[in-house]
Amino acid sequence: MAIIAKVGRKHWKTRLLLLSMYGFLAFGAVTMVYPFLLMISGSVKSGVDIKRFDVVPRFLIDDTWLYRKHMEGLFNERVLNLAVAYDRDALAFDTLEPPDKVNHRRAQVYAEFLAQTHLPHYAVLAGYMETPVSRTMSDGLRAFKTWLIARYGSDIAKVNRRIGAEFVGWNSVSVPPERYLLRREKPADTPFMRHLAEFKMNERPWGLRALVSPEGFYKRMFLKSRHGVDIAAVNRAHGTTYASYDAIRLPRAYPRDAPPGLRADWETFTRHTLALHWLRAEESARPAYHAFLEAKYGAVAMLNRHYGTDYAAFADAPLIEEPPTDGMAASDWEAFVAGWTEPDTGRQHRIPIDALRIHSPEFMFRDDLAQRFGALDAVNAALDTRYKSWADIALPQREFHAVWFSENRGALRREFVTRNYRTVAEFLMFRGRGIVNTVIYTFLAVLTALLINPIAAYALSRSKMAATYKILLFLLCTMAFPPMVTQIPNFIMLRQLGLLNTFAALVLPGMANGFSIFLLKGFFDAQPRELYESATLDGAGEWTLFWQMTMSLSKPILAVIALSAFTAAYSNFMFAFVVCQDERMWTLMVWLYQLQQRSGQAVMYASLIVAAIPTFLIFLFCQNLIMRGIVIPSEK
Repeated sequence: MAIIAKVGRKHWKTRLLLLSMYGFLAFGAVTMVYPFLLMISGSVKSGVDIKRFDVVPRFLIDDTWLYRKHMEGLFNERVLNLAVAYDRDALAFDTLEPPDKVNHRRAQVYAEFLAQTHLPHYAVLAGYMETPVSRTMSDGLRAFKTWLIARYGSDIAKVNRRIGAEFVGWNSVSVPPERYLLRREKPADTPFMRHLAEFKMNERPWGLRALVSPEGFYKRMFLKSRHGVDIAAVNRAHGTTYASYDAIRLPRAYPRDAPPGLRADWETFTRHTLALHWLRAEESARPAYHAFLEAKYGAVAMLNRHYGTDYAAFADAPLIEEPPTDGMAASDWEAFVAGWTEPDTGRQHRIPIDALRIHSPEFMFRDDLAQRFGALDAVNAALDTRYKSWADIALPQREFHAVWFSENRGALRREFVTRNYRTVAEFLMFRGRGIVNTVIYTFLAVLTALLINPIAAYALSRSKMAATYKILLFLLCTMAFPPMVTQIPNFIMLRQLGLLNTFAALVLPGMANGFSIFLLKGFFDAQPRELYESATLDGAGEWTLFWQMTMSLSKPILAVIALSAFTAAYSNFMFAFVVCQDERMWTLMVWLYQLQQRSGQAVMYASLIVAAIPTFLIFLFCQNLIMRGIVIPSEK
């Protein structure tokens, strides 16, 4: 029977009351659902948009924000990489804008240049390999690990031996930052770096790679660090009239006809700043190089001993074309480029500045255009451009990346939506027995809770002892102490019993719960006494009364007890970590805590959502029993 009759519901006061009740319920639902939606939205974000509190991530509906996230991933979350590669000012990824107009002819010619030109691996930056800000696992790193597994198998120890690494597991596989512009930054010639170079040069699409730009490095880092961001300071130092930094060009060879300030900066940049592998020596430097070797080693036998060679004379030593990455030859070549002074005579030996050349992707691209089209006018006609000189031709990789981005927006959105969840899933899958331990632990916790607590409550309900309520009071008093207080004595007791790092240590302290016994006793007391009396007259024993009657009539409250036991066991972190310090016994909550310590905020959100899925599924399948609540059974 309804509390309010149909006639009473027609009164305006009743309707106002009902409207107010529904309004408060709707407001409560919003206050509960809205934060959850924000967490779901945050779980698919990265460093570029994690500070945006929106229910629907902007990159799902706005291509500009998708472009910003793509640029963040392409340049491994380092905006300086983008500024150097694109040769343009960039302060943050969240302020980037896609190109207004894209010259598809230039992008196509650039794609052909990339396909047919043999580029050294240090000239290529592989995107989606690092996430120092978001601290997640990008597509590039996942693909690299998949490539290693396909080649050497899933045994990480075997893979370590083949690639010369010491990774403790697949989740710890990472790649070092690729920085090859400063003099001290040299490509390491190790088995791991050779595998990484092979992967990025052969397995990754060019849309997910970028070329390193020494010209952008010269303008955006070298000149700005020496003269500041004001172009007027550069003009005063160089004796030039540049309108902006964009008008500056890096000469391939020593600009002998340029003003003294520009010549001095070029020489400092090549002799002391730019990495050696970007420099080449003309044949005219050979006599000076041989004189340097003779002055340093004195006898050719000494040179052979250090170089492991068998030259008959210093003149037999070849002029280094591409500098080695290590060894005595690399050290000597660096000294020859920067300048080496004889200790005895004080005479300085160094490569003639006119013999130095810069060998970079910019000049390789210009040479390719010159070979394909001949004159500059033909280049302008073919590419729909207005270059005034060959030096004006920059790498059109910003346009090339914009074209690739427009063709792969769907794949990028899928990557960003699933990336953080893949990180969580892969971390848990490869982390020992975390999932198995959690399944065993929660099963034992629920099983013991559904056995111990009902038996204790049934004894208190059926046996009318004088101390029943004192026992209940004692059980309820255990709720007055926070779990943190009882963890220390529990740990000491379990250690003395020798149960640490076992499932018994996890299950025994929580298998009896005072509040659960209290709830069950109240439910059992509400059972009809006549039902028990008639069953007793029919010959039913105490175990039959408990198991076939009491337990079968108590499914709603047992579902609540089981859900509480599952939730307590599944979410148990601190006590599980204290009593099971062996990684082989860690549960999912402990592993998720470890993941959160090494991951970004978005991955943390994703891990919380993943952790909530089992509890949600349990409630979803048991909601009919739980929502029925405590129902007084009827005698059939």
